[in-house]
Amino acid sequence: MTDTVLVETRGRVRVVTLNRPDRYNAMTDELLGGLLVALEAAAADDAIGAVVVTGAGKAFCAGGDLAAIDDFRPDLPTAERTAALQNLHRSSLLLHDMPKATIAAVNGPCAGAGLSLACAADLRFATRSAVFKSSFLGVTLTGDFGGTWSLPRIVGWGRAREMYLLDERVDAERAAAIGLVSSVHDGPGFLDAVLARAAALAAAPAGTVTGIKANFADGETCDFAAGLDAEAVRQVQAVESALERARTDVERPDA
Repeated sequence: MTDTVLVETRGRVRVVTLNRPDRYNAMTDELLGGLLVALEAAAADDAIGAVVVTGAGKAFCAGGDLAAIDDFRPDLPTAERTAALQNLHRSSLLLHDMPKATIAAVNGPCAGAGLSLACAADLRFATRSAVFKSSFLGVTLTGDFGGTWSLPRIVGWGRAREMYLLDERVDAERAAAIGLVSSVHDGPGFLDAVLARAAALAAAPAGTVTGIKANFADGETCDFAAGLDAEAVRQVQAVESALERARTDVERPDA
């Protein structure tokens, strides 16, 4: 793991910290590569039940580091450049798809691809100093890391278009009012409060969070009838698992 991404395990919760505080944790290829490795490892680790992504210092993530444009290679074929970005996009896909709860702990400014990354998580919590901004229009870009897909599903299509096309700042209180974040916290103790939420989710019986996420994933692509059928399958499996746990608890000698 590179120094631009820090990883810590607290019980069954994996904390992944973007660590370029002097640049408001702006994304570089190195940081994104480290983030992808960290998320892949968390997704594959059965001992981990929840993942929290946050930023070092005063920001969550300011988006792509525009200074890195100096490293742009005009000779690189378009297809190769596109494939490289698509590979880095897997970090958003992992936050959305991994079979465990994912949380963005937004501890400050959250803009551009940083906003997209936060929107890919299952839940978002913010400090009062958090500010959300799409930022793409101002730098003549169209968006990446899935923001134009995930943000409308969180705040609605109209508000998502406003955030991208008007490019206005959304403070933490407004973010809570439109449903972009679940709650707003004072700075001291913020991460501990988020970790408590994550620990509760990580403590859920195996398959519960996975099943809930799978139901929502189905709902993004299937019709209502198919969603009902899929829910029925997973609900019966969950009931059977609960009954088996109860039976095992009764049969334990120390019960």
